[in-house]
Amino acid sequence: MTIKAHAKINTFLKITGHKNGYHTLISRFIKIPHLYDTISFVAQECKTFTIEGCSDLSVEENTIYQAFIAMDIETDFFKYHKVVVEKNIPSGAGLGGGSSDAAAFMRLFNKVWKLNIDTPTLAQMGSTVGADIPFFVYDYDAANVSGFGEIVEEFKGEEAFEVELYTPDIHCDTPLVYKTFKQNLFDDIEPTSFKGWEKLSSKEVLRKVDAVEANDLYKASLIAYPELQDAAKDGWYFSGSGSTFFQIK
Repeated sequence: MTIKAHAKINTFLKITGHKNGYHTLISRFIKIPHLYDTISFVAQECKTFTIEGCSDLSVEENTIYQAFIAMDIETDFFKYHKVVVEKNIPSGAGLGGGSSDAAAFMRLFNKVWKLNIDTPTLAQMGSTVGADIPFFVYDYDAANVSGFGEIVEEFKGEEAFEVELYTPDIHCDTPLVYKTFKQNLFDDIEPTSFKGWEKLSSKEVLRKVDAVEANDLYKASLIAYPELQDAAKDGWYFSGSGSTFFQIK
């Protein structure tokens, strides 16, 4: 009972507004085929919900456990099975590792326990835990994600390309990056400047703009983590709230 939890990049990410204490956005999410964690259910008697492989977090802090609580299912399955995570996606890197793990857990539990929860409902449950989780629940190769992250629309017009990743040893805290954006950059939003991007392929968008223009959170990340400036490479773009740089071929 094992499932892959793939990483993602945001080929572009633009903040569109702020509502009820949260930022809204439009972004292109791309699944990375060659980088993934694995989530497994392994038979073992457990006194409490048990997660192995994420020793840097308490169970209560882990998005997998939070997703389990959000599903609100009464079951004794996890009295006799533990969750084992094989981590390959670095944390704080803008690659969605924690969200992908949570979504993969939800999809696997839904299948193994034959819950028959439809994908939109599963995605809505996940959205209460993390904004990126709905994308991973839908498991599209590419999608336009908007609103608070809960609106996920498959994008079938993506050109084929390979992705090269570079992740410096810098952990970027997503809430801090968004807070920095709100304090320093929110007033500079110009929604008309990226109108229509959602209809273009990632290559078409990135041919027109540099790393700062492609991702509104890049400049905020540089303010919050100045050491990223030294790690940046010419011609490389920035994923999510960082710290991964990427180029597409």
